[in-house]
Amino acid sequence: MGVQVRVDGLTKSFGPQVVWQDVSLTLPPGEISVLLGPSGTGKSVFLKSLVGLLRPDRGRIVVHGIDLVSCSERRLYQLRRLYGVLFQDGALFGSMTLFDNIAFPLREHTKRSEKEIGEVVRSTMELVGLAGEEKKLPGEISGGMRKRAGLARALVLEPEIILFDEPDSGLDPVRVAYLNQLIVDLNAQTDATFLIVTHDIGTARSVPDNLGLLFRRELVMFGPRELLLTSDEPVVEQFLNGRREGPIGMAEEKDAAQVQAELAGLEARSGSDAGGPEPVGARASGAGVPPQLAPSPGVPERRAVARRLERVRAMLPTLPPAAQAAVRASLDRDVAAGAGPAERKGPPGGRPPGGAGAAIVSGERGGGPRTAGAAGPERGDAGGLATGQGGPAAPSPAGSSRAAPAPTEPPRAAPPRGVPVPGWPVSGEPSHGAPVPGAPVSDAPSPGEPSPSAPVSGEPVPGRRGDCQPGPEAG
Repeated sequence: MGVQVRVDGLTKSFGPQVVWQDVSLTLPPGEISVLLGPSGTGKSVFLKSLVGLLRPDRGRIVVHGIDLVSCSERRLYQLRRLYGVLFQDGALFGSMTLFDNIAFPLREHTKRSEKEIGEVVRSTMELVGLAGEEKKLPGEISGGMRKRAGLARALVLEPEIILFDEPDSGLDPVRVAYLNQLIVDLNAQTDATFLIVTHDIGTARSVPDNLGLLFRRELVMFGPRELLLTSDEPVVEQFLNGRREGPIGMAEEKDAAQVQAELAGLEARSGSDAGGPEPVGARASGAGVPPQLAPSPGVPERRAVARRLERVRAMLPTLPPAAQAAVRASLDRDVAAGAGPAERKGPPGGRPPGGAGAAIVSGERGGGPRTAGAAGPERGDAGGLATGQGGPAAPSPAGSSRAAPAPTEPPRAAPPRGVPVPGWPVSGEPSHGAPVPGAPVSDAPSPGEPSPSAPVSGEPVPGRRGDCQPGPEAG
């Protein structure tokens, strides 16, 4: 299972420019967390600080009881093996083949033979749908394939913590849906701790167990998805609904008087009997908490879901009445759908017995399978609510009644032994008579690729030397 990452009072600045300050949160072990925020709020800087590529000004990042901020370079180098990182553009070495790019962390951090490295690389490439593409260069493949190659490189060391820096940037909605399904399936198989930085609201609503929002150099909120998706905090509501009205402006911040006027106008329109047009750019969010994306058929159930639901039930009495009603409806729906502790399935841990590629079908040359929340064409803390800039606003009395449970889908039957499980498409011949649909080809290839370091870099990081300062034991 993944490990807990605890961040206490983290502050980072570049000269006089403060990126964010006093950020505190806990990434629960084995769960998927998403960090949102307007452009320029320091989300990517936060990821690089978590892995030790940037040194914060102050604060602590505690993993396995060790503070990454104050430990020695030698220990930091060792702790980086716990991490896998998918950078925005894949960060592949342009002069290396995909095989050598993905093998790089194994050659850098292990003493495995080339035969063992080859087996791991090929199985991981199959897992992300790149079987048969080992000899291609990054400039010869599409943008979506480069992202999957970067993800494969992040997975080869079997990390306990995986960081995703805007994995959906530059991808069309169909490929984003496939990528979201792949992330959920990988979490179900590995039970690692995931942190995703994204601007995609669909991803934020359907994928994570926990949500957080950075704004105005502070962490506004962080906690289980049910809490943020029912929050009345103005900046959270604005971002999750894609509205113009609210604290976020084109240059990130607005004048306080302008914000108050916009919110008053929005409230007047929403409370008017006559209705009226929606603000330009608004997107309906729907009532309550939207369903969470489930693993593909045949992939083990995500144990993180049951852990989150237990945590949310314990926090329920502290929430406003309107949020309680929406959360209860979501919990009833999830339990009825088999997400509760009594309904968990699958092996006790790790990947399925069929190997790394057991949950994959189809190829890059066609359409992929339809999965819940990822429909495409047929072709082709531990759990607390961290608040930075205030808490949720007062609830509306109208939401105090308990909402009825949403209708649920019938349980899915497990596929017969030997039939591949729908997931992220891979190329190759069908096995046991299964059809081989394919995933649509992603974006057109870009002319060149930079050659940054591997996701878990072995480069020395500027900073203090000395003995590690052990922090409190991680929970």
